Amino acid sequence: MGFVKEFKEFALKGNVIDLAVGVIIGGAFGKIVDSVVNDIIMPFTSALIGTPDFSNLYLVLKGTVPNGIPLAEARKIAGTSIFAYGNFITVSINFLLLALIIFLFIKGINTLKRKEDAASLEPTREETLLTEIRDLLKNK
Repeated sequence: MGFVKEFKEFALKGNVIDLAVGVIIGGAFGKIVDSVVNDIIMPFTSALIGTPDFSNLYLVLKGTVPNGIPLAEARKIAGTSIFAYGNFITVSINFLLLALIIFLFIKGINTLKRKEDAASLEPTREETLLTEIRDLLKNK
């Protein structure tokens, strides 16, 4: 019976609930970022530099693969060893774009927080009164 009680305490702690909410929001945010990258940024990148999908660029290290076969098909050929550098390039570009978007998003949030923090630095009415009382007592 102690195990169930201990697990219930663990599962209902604030940190676990916060973590669960964070994972759910993170998943949703990931979908938004994927959409921004795939639906907004990549079409512009494609228009500027041509196709940004390098995933079918590979080098055959061992075996024989007919020219022009997509990477997925080339990997199915028995006895081949394939160095898929194009896929790495595509994933790296996607990562850099994702990192840039997240950086800009966090930078915007931090700017908003700084504005809120600056507004909250102004002393409250109670603090102002207490300061005045302190100054009056100091002068006596």
